[in-house]
Amino acid sequence: MLPKSRQANGDCPPRTRHALTSSSLGRRDFLKAAAMASGAAMLHAGGLATGQDLGTRPGRDSSVRILNPCARVPMSLIIDDSTCLVNMAHFGIPQFAEVFPDNYTQDWRRLPREIPDAFVRKFGQWCHEHGVKGKYSIVPYPACVGWLDRGLPGWSRRELDESITLVRELMMPDWDIHPEMVSHTRVIDTKTGRPFPEPTEHFMENWRWTDGKSVDQLADYMSYALRILKNVGLDCEGITTPGGFGNRVLAELSQATLESCRDVFGAEIPHYFRHLFTDERSVAPRVEYAHGLDGPDPKCVVSIIGCTGDWFGGWDGLEAGSADQFITEDLQRGRLPEVIERGEPAILVCHWPGIYYNGEEVGFNIFKEVVRRVHARYDHLIWMKLSEIARYWAARELTEVQRQGRQIILRAPFATPRFTLQVEGRLSQPPRVETGGIATTLEKTAQALWLKGGAWHQSDTAATLCFNLSKGQTTVTI
Repeated sequence: MLPKSRQANGDCPPRTRHALTSSSLGRRDFLKAAAMASGAAMLHAGGLATGQDLGTRPGRDSSVRILNPCARVPMSLIIDDSTCLVNMAHFGIPQFAEVFPDNYTQDWRRLPREIPDAFVRKFGQWCHEHGVKGKYSIVPYPACVGWLDRGLPGWSRRELDESITLVRELMMPDWDIHPEMVSHTRVIDTKTGRPFPEPTEHFMENWRWTDGKSVDQLADYMSYALRILKNVGLDCEGITTPGGFGNRVLAELSQATLESCRDVFGAEIPHYFRHLFTDERSVAPRVEYAHGLDGPDPKCVVSIIGCTGDWFGGWDGLEAGSADQFITEDLQRGRLPEVIERGEPAILVCHWPGIYYNGEEVGFNIFKEVVRRVHARYDHLIWMKLSEIARYWAARELTEVQRQGRQIILRAPFATPRFTLQVEGRLSQPPRVETGGIATTLEKTAQALWLKGGAWHQSDTAATLCFNLSKGQTTVTI
């Protein structure tokens, strides 16, 4: 539930919606656009300004440019406030109203108590058929209704088990699963498993409980949420913050994500969703707290940044949005063209109650139209899970690049598929990639849009190479 906007600092008034502020940019050559979203852009996004430490960065030969995967623009959909069966808006609004009665006056009783698995199946199957990927929250103790690993009062054990199985089998292949902390409403005492008795903003996950908390305190709380999902067989490589969770302890939040996701799931590259920007700031992912890159256990955490507000159906399923805010009917304006033209990941943000929209599916229908429009205009998009984006950006930012004549030497702390680099000029022979004593010659493609792992393309002015990058040293001969 996001009754407050996810700006980088400070809390905004409840139920604030983001305005579209940036002007539309002209169409650029997509390879040039893909080469943007670099480390400089990440710094512009505010990594240091908001307290996080980017950590160490390796040397990089400026004659070699690392592009987006397959020289395309990543897209993803972030779904917040989703869980098994429970409609978070129905059960959450009265708890928010207890703390802020003037701000939460919706008639929550007329909202359905359940978002049925039939809709999860319909949505998941449509997205799979259209190649859509992203992140799907599973709140472990949704609005204090019940525990996913113990039982949900109001639903049978069989219904809960079937719902969890549906998420595991249908959603997990295309969607990262995140906890959105423990309850998304009341703060839980991790020693007792019960909500703290004080119904104030200082004991609500969305508001002030995280103020002044240490890395260890945050990691303990986040690990508690992660373990519940682990108990029901849902793997996690990242977390989503509920509302204003962590707003005033951004550095600690980032480090706690790193610690909790590695501790509970052994995630190699943890990531988190805390920020979204709808103004001129970069929305390229930020690779933070990178260290130990030359050792056996490199570490980093990636901040994934959304680029839209919820312009689908609102966080409560009561505010219908418009596809035009994402991309207009003539395909020329809107937030998505702005971001795509910059070559940065276009990561949309929505809330599950608004996608379902109380059975009317208003948000879902808007999303389907957005997907139709964006693919009608662009042919160089690639849908990715957040973990896939995080992995690529970690390799992109943290791989050392040296050039010695016709050889490019890469030293990568993290592997990633579809690693894509570009060098100026025309090559006299097909590129060869060697890792661990095994050499592979890349296959030439006639068009840049056909790039995939193990292929390369030669334009009039540059060669673009795409291959699966292994951890350790790789030598590319051009």
